[in-house]
Amino acid sequence: MIYSVHGTLLAKELSLAVVECGGVGYACRTTFTTLSQLGNVGETVFLYTALSVREDAVELFGFATKQELQCFRLLTTVSGVGPKAALAILSDLPPDRFLLTVAAGDSKQLTRSKGIGAKTAQRIVMEPKDKIAGESIGLLSGDMAAAASVTAASGGGNAGEAIEALVTLGYTQAEVAPVVAKLDPSLSSSEMIRRTLQEFGKKRS
Repeated sequence: MIYSVHGTLLAKELSLAVVECGGVGYACRTTFTTLSQLGNVGETVFLYTALSVREDAVELFGFATKQELQCFRLLTTVSGVGPKAALAILSDLPPDRFLLTVAAGDSKQLTRSKGIGAKTAQRIVMEPKDKIAGESIGLLSGDMAAAASVTAASGGGNAGEAIEALVTLGYTQAEVAPVVAKLDPSLSSSEMIRRTLQEFGKKRS
């Protein structure tokens, strides 16, 4: 098993990074998130890797952080989710946002990724939900973990919608997640948004 690659970045393409190690160029399939974190061609880079072996192909996948690698592995344990679909999701949702989305049971957010239909998105948050939500919380830290714990325990649909809406308004997940986590999970998403905005207003006054 290839745990990681560390060497010179030879090329960056749409979903590929080529890293030369010991005279060998390793072509690593990757996400937009990782590509955005890599330096320029010719610079030294480090990627955590996962090897996929199929009858018709052997592919290496590389990630800038261990958290993103763990999310990739988590996704590929779900029935019907292969490496390509996992990369599509993680290209749209950085690790923290993906983990919170899963813990919140927000399948609608997942359908925004290329090639992810409603049924596949439902499987990602429900099959097996306990395993995915539990591991997601373990990969988060601090306030994000607290928020994920609350939404996962309560079913979290309204909380997930509230967080997504607040992020759209310009707030960060790190700002809104701990506030939403403290609210009654039976509240509607609109009420959660209203109360969260009220809380932010108090802090600024």
